[in-house]
Amino acid sequence: MASRGIDLVYGGGRVGLMGIIADEMLRCGRDVIGIIPQAIATREVAHQELTDLRIVRSMHERKSLMTELSDGFIALPGGFGTFEELFEVITWSQLGIHSKPIGILNSEGYYDPILEMIDRGIDEEFIRPQYRDLTVVSDDPVDLLDRMETFQAVEGLTKWIDLVKS
Repeated sequence: MASRGIDLVYGGGRVGLMGIIADEMLRCGRDVIGIIPQAIATREVAHQELTDLRIVRSMHERKSLMTELSDGFIALPGGFGTFEELFEVITWSQLGIHSKPIGILNSEGYYDPILEMIDRGIDEEFIRPQYRDLTVVSDDPVDLLDRMETFQAVEGLTKWIDLVKS
């Protein structure tokens, strides 16, 4: 990301995989914006060396601001919070709240079970097949960024909410 001139917006922590990535982005001279809820920041988890650290009241405010400031989203292997944020940005794309690229870095097949669950949802007609194109999936970070840079929002999707109205 740094070599492409891409800055980072993330959850603002100094620990874990994202803390390491934030440090590397800073080392490479990129801007790093962290957005962290007060309850987490007070547990000494906030990364104090960021270009811009914003402390917000709630997780909802955090995700809203992260979405507003970001040009795209990448889900790395992670836990419940990563899964929840991934599905939220997919849902927001489905609802037409944003049309930004959503990348899934499927390192060593980490996301295979979730991708299979999405495919099952399509097979069982809980998810429209065209919604599969709301995400870009790759096991290679360079390929993922290449594909995200050329991402075109899916045109002409009928939003499920519009179907309910008719």
